[in-house]
Amino acid sequence: MNAGNPNWLTSSGQKSIQDVSHPLSAEESVLSSPDIGNTTISLGEKDLSLLNGTPVDPSSPASSSSLLNRLQLDDDLNGETHDLFVSVDDPKKHVSTMETYISYRVTTKTTRTEFDLPEYSLRRRYQDFDWLRNKLEESQPTHLIPPLPEKFVMKGVVDRFSEEFVETRRKALDKFLKRVAQHPVLSFNENFSVFLTAKDLNSYKKQGLTLLTKMSESVKNVTGGYKLRGRPLEFAAMFDYLEVFTQKLGTIDRIAQRIIKEQSEYLMELREYGPVYTNWAAFEEELQKPLNSVSECVTNCSTALEELTDDMSEDFLPVLREYVLYIESMKNVLKKRDQVQAEYEAKLEAIVLRKEDKLVVPMDVEKCQDRMECFNADLKADWERWQNNKRQDFRQLLTGMAEKNIQYYEKCLAAWDSVIPLLQKKEDIKVEN
Repeated sequence: MNAGNPNWLTSSGQKSIQDVSHPLSAEESVLSSPDIGNTTISLGEKDLSLLNGTPVDPSSPASSSSLLNRLQLDDDLNGETHDLFVSVDDPKKHVSTMETYISYRVTTKTTRTEFDLPEYSLRRRYQDFDWLRNKLEESQPTHLIPPLPEKFVMKGVVDRFSEEFVETRRKALDKFLKRVAQHPVLSFNENFSVFLTAKDLNSYKKQGLTLLTKMSESVKNVTGGYKLRGRPLEFAAMFDYLEVFTQKLGTIDRIAQRIIKEQSEYLMELREYGPVYTNWAAFEEELQKPLNSVSECVTNCSTALEELTDDMSEDFLPVLREYVLYIESMKNVLKKRDQVQAEYEAKLEAIVLRKEDKLVVPMDVEKCQDRMECFNADLKADWERWQNNKRQDFRQLLTGMAEKNIQYYEKCLAAWDSVIPLLQKKEDIKVEN
């Protein structure tokens, strides 16, 4: 199973980042497939190998040429034909003398030939997911790796073994695996296959740093003192967009948390408010039914408010936080791209200083240029995919929020409507007397 991309891939030529709409905008954006029609590739002149030197078959699903072809089908994610399905469920608590932890059942169903069986079911804990993500970052440095939920206590949650915390984490882990499984390159990564199929991951975890990771560290050392001449405008626009997006999400998150806090305080008042009418009804025989009805109405309203608050805490806030982490992941990939560009510029500058023949480009410089072009193409393809996912996620999120609020007010309206007939009945009796 191949784990990377050929280093001869050229730029995908996708649209400028300025044309991408804001995630909360209702405006539709039409994604354009990478243009590979004008790309000329000489298989005899270019070195068909991954960034870590591993040979690659261009027809392999894990190669970038195959990625660009498949991305034509990825514009509408709902129209994709998937052959790999994963899910995370059934959390269980494990207690021993050494530690206490939660494990999750990971179920895989696939028709891919590289898998020995059509279905797998294994248990994994959080640190296993963390290992997988680190391995994906090591082996696929040119791609955006989906984020994991925060390792320790999330905001507003104290007990990491509480039912609410475990369920929130389960949903996030499930989304992480689904995003990887739906990616046309990451889903073919051998580490992902190991995670889904190996009964014991300990032997794989003991393996040292990959050659690609060591090469990445050497690039950092070479370019550590080099100042980038200038980031291409489209990648600079990505950085600017992410900064603004971070601010917007931060503002929404802070306000949403204040709303949840105020709703929780209001809920406590309602729970004290309803019983007052029940106690009053015991001393008012003629008003007993209406007062008890009001008490029941307040109880129904408090139940509806509790459901609304829980939905906001368990469904709305986690999506915001996932995208905050997603932004950090995207920034890290952009910084890695800058390092490759800095290495390329440093090599070119060294040629100029040595006054070598500019018509003859050294092989290492050419390979460095290929890596940079590969990085650019993969990053732009993943950016488009991320934007598409984000639009769908936020539309679904905001639609769900609207529906939950409508349901809340409908329940409150129905509860208060039920009180009116009892009050009117008492008035009719008084008029007849």
